[in-house]
Amino acid sequence: MEYAIATKDLTKRFGNFTAVDKLTISIKKGEIYGFLGPNGAGKSTAIRMLCGLLEPSAGSAVILGYDLLKETETIKSNIGYMSQKFSLYDDLSVLQNLNFYAGIYSVPGQERRKRIRELIEISRLAGRENELVANLSGGWKQRLALSCAIIARPSIVFLDEPTSGVSPTSRRVFFNIIQDLARSGMTVMVTTHFMDEAERCNKIAFISSGRLLSVDTPENLKRNSLQGHLVELDIPHAPERTEEFEALPYVKDCSIHGPLLHILLEKEEYERDLYEYTGVKAQAINPSLEDVFVSLAKSRRVGENHA
Repeated sequence: MEYAIATKDLTKRFGNFTAVDKLTISIKKGEIYGFLGPNGAGKSTAIRMLCGLLEPSAGSAVILGYDLLKETETIKSNIGYMSQKFSLYDDLSVLQNLNFYAGIYSVPGQERRKRIRELIEISRLAGRENELVANLSGGWKQRLALSCAIIARPSIVFLDEPTSGVSPTSRRVFFNIIQDLARSGMTVMVTTHFMDEAERCNKIAFISSGRLLSVDTPENLKRNSLQGHLVELDIPHAPERTEEFEALPYVKDCSIHGPLLHILLEKEEYERDLYEYTGVKAQAINPSLEDVFVSLAKSRRVGENHA
């Protein structure tokens, strides 16, 4: 079996609203697959369908060789799931939480003790075993929640916005742990809106308004998605001038990045025209994943408006 997850036109509708629209993806075993998009894009809905928590409205999926529609309970017994709202018990200690989830997942007694020791080491919780969860920081809780999600050694773990609300340092440590899990053979599907996290995934799927925009490695997306010459421009009142620059005949796209503008020119030679127009020298830059996503999302909106 080459793919841990394979979907075909997977769709979820709530009344007249389509949250996920004909999602077709394939994820290899041992891959870290990033699901990237803004809030409300459909990432969490897709994850919940793949976990068997939501029934699809249409389409199909095969998880670890099992049919999502017909073998949901078998799939559930082979996966781990961690939501952005950690399901931990604040009045229990770290060790008690791990023991509780080991019982939920029916991990045998002898295996349970060994597994808990491993997870304490993996999640770097050594020395905090008897500390109440209520006293832990967000980063420590996050690592404990991941440990609880993988205590039964699932083949796949689904992580839904797992780093939301924790510090950048905690996010980096968490992704180091995820990469170690993937190297051990576990497949990881993670939703995020942090570009630095997406950079550390093997594959990234960009999703917006329920639709898949593009799928590739981070490097390929940055190298191949933008057709043109990207520059950064530092000018006064930049956020109010995007439409002005987009109206220029040699500008393909213009987006706001903090106080700066990122402008996609038709060709490098148009840097001179831009300088003559603004009196400010633009700086050529390499595309970031954020540039790629903004461009893809805009292209999709333009396509819908012309349809």
